[in-house]
Amino acid sequence: MTPDSIMGLAQSSIYLTIITLAPILGVALAVGLIISIFQAITQIQEQTLSFAPKIIAVFASLLLFGPWMLTHLVDFTRNILANMTRFIG
Repeated sequence: MTPDSIMGLAQSSIYLTIITLAPILGVALAVGLIISIFQAITQIQEQTLSFAPKIIAVFASLLLFGPWMLTHLVDFTRNILANMTRFIG
């Protein structure tokens, strides 16, 4: 296995990680921003107010994006296992 192939594998795994986590992180960021704006407008400074909506939104986005994320992860794993002989030999 050459250093170029190792770097390509590492690059594709990092890219897959970013692609699969981006929707969940985007939803958490958007909900956190909305809650922060709501707290600033109403001057409610309760720290625990932002946790429940964020957790609910993240779980809902996991239900929504979960099959898509799993498809990408399974495809990547199949690609790794199919090319196992190229990596070893």
